[in-house]
Amino acid sequence: MKVLVTGGAGYIGSHTILALLERGYEEIYSIDNYLNSDENTYKRIEKISGKKIAHFNLDLANTEQLNIFFDEHKVDGIIHFGALKSVPESVDSPLLYYHNNLNGLLNLVSVIKQRPEIMLIFSSSCSVYGNPDALPVTEETPFGVVESPYANTKKIGEEILKDFSAAQQDSKLISLRYFNPAGAHQSGLIGETKTKRPNNLVPIIAQQAIGMRESFTVFGTNYNTKDGSCIRDYVHVSDIAKAHVLALEYLAESQPTYEVFNLGSGTGSTTLEVVKAFESVNQVSLNYALGDRRAGDVESIYANNEKAKNLLKWKPELGLEEIVASAWKWQQNADQ
Repeated sequence: MKVLVTGGAGYIGSHTILALLERGYEEIYSIDNYLNSDENTYKRIEKISGKKIAHFNLDLANTEQLNIFFDEHKVDGIIHFGALKSVPESVDSPLLYYHNNLNGLLNLVSVIKQRPEIMLIFSSSCSVYGNPDALPVTEETPFGVVESPYANTKKIGEEILKDFSAAQQDSKLISLRYFNPAGAHQSGLIGETKTKRPNNLVPIIAQQAIGMRESFTVFGTNYNTKDGSCIRDYVHVSDIAKAHVLALEYLAESQPTYEVFNLGSGTGSTTLEVVKAFESVNQVSLNYALGDRRAGDVESIYANNEKAKNLLKWKPELGLEEIVASAWKWQQNADQ
């Protein structure tokens, strides 16, 4: 099977390329425009796997570039990560998010309309649930009021795929709703892009631990949770990556369909619990402040993952301790 990974130089995309290679896939293409990633990621993938990945600097929102790629390369399945993902950045720059995330998806769907044999795995998010009324959330939980433009792009993206599937009934599509991917590859060579201003909790903690920032802030201490901080469902990025491979194989064996799956650990951890786990597992002391709530943040969310367990035969194998240990190993890797 020939697989295209969009956003393959990014965080989850790079881990998924490694998961595909570990599963025996060899014909893999990657597309990335490097807005939030680094082309050197492919060298690290090669160092870990011994395999070179054919990769292309291409903007999915550019219809002409994308059509040329598909005219020149046969693809059986697309795993689509090529989107911007920062909640606070989306609040500040909503048009950038709508342009990049939605136009890229629309262009891929247009390709599939002309080539219905191509399967698609869409990178969605638990943010489509907003602030749910009941926990854990299942795939049947209604969409809530989304809390950011980023979340809205994922909600609209799923609606696009659902409508497209109804109109093009020979299509094979899956949306995977991630909860909070975190951690890094066990090698310490692949992890979240080391930007000066990461937006996710675990890399922020790791930066403070290594001295890249003086302190960090825990946003919100008066939520209705056990310690007042937000609850999230953290799932190791390597487990998330494996789910994409299983989803692709599920589609290959299925009749035309559109399916949605939650990818989460099934439990929730507060922000302060993650901070304390990082300190305990890695034997470091962190400097942080307690601050006000942040715009766009949901109070509490975690997954019911039974559907993925039953149909994809997937379950998370790595827990919070492995997440914080691998993230710290990645952060300490001086060669990156």
